[in-house]
Amino acid sequence: MTAFRPAPDDAAVVLDGASLTPAEVAQVAREDATIAVSEDARAAVRESRTRVEEVVETGEAVYGLNTGFGELVDTRIDDDRVDDLQTNLVRSHAAGTGRELDRDEVRTLLCTRINALVKGYSGVREEVVDHLVALVNAGVTPVVPSRGSLGASGDLAPLSHAMLVLLGEGRADVERSGTIERLPGEEALAVADCEPIRLRAKEGLALINGTQLTVGLAALLVHDAEQLLRAADAAGALTTEVTMGSTVASDPAIQRVRPHAGQAASAWTLKRLCAGSEIVESHRNCDRVQDAYSVRCLPQVHGAVRDAVDHLRDAVTVELNSATDNPLVFPAGEVGPRSSGTAHADVVSGGNFHGEPLALRLDYVTSALAELASIAERRIDRMLNPNVQEPHLPPFLTPESGVRSGYMIAGYTAASLVAECRSVGTPATDNAVVSGNQEDHVSLSATSALAARRTLGHARRVTAIELLCAAQAAEFVDDALAHGAGTGAVYDAVRAVVPPLDEDRPPAPDIRAVERVVAEGVLDDALVTALGEAWRDRRAAAVDELIGV
Repeated sequence: MTAFRPAPDDAAVVLDGASLTPAEVAQVAREDATIAVSEDARAAVRESRTRVEEVVETGEAVYGLNTGFGELVDTRIDDDRVDDLQTNLVRSHAAGTGRELDRDEVRTLLCTRINALVKGYSGVREEVVDHLVALVNAGVTPVVPSRGSLGASGDLAPLSHAMLVLLGEGRADVERSGTIERLPGEEALAVADCEPIRLRAKEGLALINGTQLTVGLAALLVHDAEQLLRAADAAGALTTEVTMGSTVASDPAIQRVRPHAGQAASAWTLKRLCAGSEIVESHRNCDRVQDAYSVRCLPQVHGAVRDAVDHLRDAVTVELNSATDNPLVFPAGEVGPRSSGTAHADVVSGGNFHGEPLALRLDYVTSALAELASIAERRIDRMLNPNVQEPHLPPFLTPESGVRSGYMIAGYTAASLVAECRSVGTPATDNAVVSGNQEDHVSLSATSALAARRTLGHARRVTAIELLCAAQAAEFVDDALAHGAGTGAVYDAVRAVVPPLDEDRPPAPDIRAVERVVAEGVLDDALVTALGEAWRDRRAAAVDELIGV
């Protein structure tokens, strides 16, 4: 048996080493989109492999081909042991621990690794690429522990666990008759119509030396954080409405004199969501001059989080389409005189495996998401707290408060989640010295990515609690007054899964139900129906409309 090579089709994500996006990564990870490799990328892979084989034939000592690794870089490997070197590398580096990566996380790792290989600088055979493609398309998911990467020399341990399956080793999950079955590597390969592969010179290192756990998780994070920001804006808009807040702070004039793009986008969103709201119009001439910061400064805070996520998106977009292993294989003459090679190829050691370009931005986004949760928790308190809430709202949003506690403890849960966000938000980027001091500065980028994903989950739960409370607060607003075009859709989306809280019941199922509305894109879909496609991609429109930049 050989690896099945799918032809590109309209549904496939075509990998070419140059154009992969976070949205496409999410399609492969979560929607089981198939992948294919472009013909130009296949040609680049074949040319790169030819260069490796030419270098091997010279007998010259070249790191990654016929030397040891890390501190063992000066150990020369005999020609008849080069294949063993590559196989042993994968086996010995599979030293991960901790929780297993989720299925979508492993699929991102495989997809992004393939895309890096097909740039044509890694020197693997086309057969290796086809085996990886076959695993993804057959739904074979290697078992990969989440901890063990230092984010320099790449995400070595997680990638090694994934690549063990190519050797017919390790374990993988496959779906059979609607159930998930865990199989030994060789049996899992057979499901993908593949046989175990014997690695050749350079291939083991090319498979495990790269930032693919980090960038895969970061790509999903960007996708999920952008979705969460839309939900947070929606929650904040409904809260603004039901607490008799004002949308004046989102007026275009205010944004023009402080033209941050993220702020403009959030202000545009709030105005769009509340457009036509009779509730907002009902108190336009009231005596209150200003809302509390958590309502009035929504554009500034949500906008700053949006800018942080955009900063990460820029790095992820570059990293998804980069060659990040070491050494890299170039045509002769493309690099300086310190490279190793032949008249036809240069093999040069560098540091593209170092995860710092992602690590710093991931830490930044982790802190930003903690702030998003924090401001949401303050708005929740303004709806629940009898000492600060508006007169039309009963304590803790329940009739007969005292006998009933309503959503009191949901507010506690939000505060608890914010506290954990802040503890997780301590920057993971630091250093550890390993491999006999040869690898003396690492990024810990995978740790940053895992922390950011954890924080996002907590922030999404806090946002779900705000949506839940805002929908309940709406029950105490004069029902003769209409919601805005967007806030009405938000209220309906919550009420489709959670009924009003007429009597006390456990809030936990309500929180989970609303969280799913956010995570599964139901809220997004409802708002697209109400407001049009601009809801999902409104940044440019916001900047043009509000600040004219």
